Amino acid sequence: MKVETVLRGKPSRIVMVRVNETIATAAKMLSDEDVGALIVKDVCRSEGNVVIGMLSERDIVRALVRHGAPVLKMKVADLMSPHVISCRPEDTLESVRDLMTRHRIRHVPVFESGTLIGLVSIRDLIEYPTDAMDANAA
Repeated sequence: MKVETVLRGKPSRIVMVRVNETIATAAKMLSDEDVGALIVKDVCRSEGNVVIGMLSERDIVRALVRHGAPVLKMKVADLMSPHVISCRPEDTLESVRDLMTRHRIRHVPVFESGTLIGLVSIRDLIEYPTDAMDANAA
């Protein structure tokens, strides 16, 4: 089964946060939107919205354990992962599952021709049995 099939079956909602927002704002967004990760963007008037990283609940929790409440005043840029592991709509769910396992991540942005078109989560993969993924991969 292809990533594009999963994207067609779910709402096309991508939750993004600006790089200079506080961690408190990002945490509230995660809670309000009921998502586990945010796409981090840099808004440049000359270049438009540019994806520059990911911020997950796990990133925030780990920082809170290490540094305490002052983390909430930090900027998203301070905690985000700048290395974005992504996939394409024509990739198989099997390959995305392998990406998630290899990089120990739970959310993978989907890009088509350089444009962000969606996000696949581990929850999406759980909704499709492994047998279905393998049978439709061919």
